[in-house]
Amino acid sequence: MKKSLLSFCFITLFAVNQLFAQNPIIRDQFTADPSARVFNGKVYLFPSHDIRAKEGMGRPGWFCMADYHVFSSDNLTDWTDHGVIVSQNKVPWVDSTSYSMWAPDCIFRNGKYYFYFPANGTKEVNGRRRFGIGVAIADKPEGPYVPEPEPIKNLPGIDPNIFIDKDGQAYIYWSMGNIFVAKLKDNMVELDSEPQVIKELPQKGLKEGPWLFERNGIYYMTYPHVENTIERLEYAIGDNPLGPFKFAGVIMDESPMNCWTNHHSFIEYNGQWYLFYHQNAYSPKFDKNRSACIDSLFFNADGTIRKVIPTHRGVGLTSASKKIEIDRYSAISEKGATVEFIDTSYRFNGWKTVFDNKDAWIQYNAVDFGMKKVKTIQVNACSESGGSVQIRLNSANGPILSEVVIPKNSQWNIVTAKVKKALPGVHNLVVVSASDQPVEIDWVSFE
Repeated sequence: MKKSLLSFCFITLFAVNQLFAQNPIIRDQFTADPSARVFNGKVYLFPSHDIRAKEGMGRPGWFCMADYHVFSSDNLTDWTDHGVIVSQNKVPWVDSTSYSMWAPDCIFRNGKYYFYFPANGTKEVNGRRRFGIGVAIADKPEGPYVPEPEPIKNLPGIDPNIFIDKDGQAYIYWSMGNIFVAKLKDNMVELDSEPQVIKELPQKGLKEGPWLFERNGIYYMTYPHVENTIERLEYAIGDNPLGPFKFAGVIMDESPMNCWTNHHSFIEYNGQWYLFYHQNAYSPKFDKNRSACIDSLFFNADGTIRKVIPTHRGVGLTSASKKIEIDRYSAISEKGATVEFIDTSYRFNGWKTVFDNKDAWIQYNAVDFGMKKVKTIQVNACSESGGSVQIRLNSANGPILSEVVIPKNSQWNIVTAKVKKALPGVHNLVVVSASDQPVEIDWVSFE
């Protein structure tokens, strides 16, 4: 029955420039290595941009990145794509055939925005081309950015991260076998000290992607590390940006999706800390195409970091009037409810929830109904045999908001039903199958 429904369901594509909540947060392209920054009251996201390598374009089966986009949001829910800010064919020192524009970062200083990015250069050292770290400068966080004609001198490496301490001193961290640090001059494009290795980190296994931040006088050196076979996020703490640092624990375990890498960043926004990271949800069989995600971050009283468990739901409120994609769930029943891609040939169409039997359920937290009374609910559903679902509050046994009958239809069909009671405020929604007939749901929305 599932295969039959999958083959007959009609897929509708929408072209939009605003991207909705849940994980992954960017829904129309791959976005790895997410560096998040707060500028002018908004969150700006500077990820790398994975694409599929093909003949004459990168190395098949490996990472392939040709440019960078920047995204912004004022609520961590709706993200605007401001387009390409730097590309490999418009930077003088970059090999325009290398497709090696890996994890970047951006910082504000002296009235300017400095975007740091690694790439393979055109010059050879000992017969080999090597990675350098370049800088592009803009007057606004969304650009336009103008690249410097040369990379930073005496800095071969990848994964730049910039930190400006309370005394105004800027530091740059990067990786290349080890994790390194050096001071930056006030012009932000030259080193002001000799690079030094941060020695106190684990010596066995790959370390890369450093991200340093400070909170309550503690300096957190965070980094992905291959302790076993794939990367997990770890951290060490110290009382100085240069260290020494002491290993303090694991922030996020190895990916349950078996994504080999997991680069990250941290921000505090409106009083809450967040971890940005990536996984391969849209590309489960090829972990070189990755997508940015967000989850909330919390600290213990002693300043240590509580481990973050990756979620589908992500963060932020979802407006009841938007398309609530229940497949980005907060909880799901043990039996009878599964999540599958709508279209495996184009996974950016997202997922659907498949109910196979009565009383199976899926829960989606933090829906904002505002102060207005909602009157109807719309459900985008598909059921070859016909079926029904109940929309409940807070639990599978909670108050029923609406009962929706899904007519027989082998295509996606928007069904409208009445809402039984007003729902001001923020609530958790639970969709419960009310029949034994298979039903597929893409989204629900209230009016």
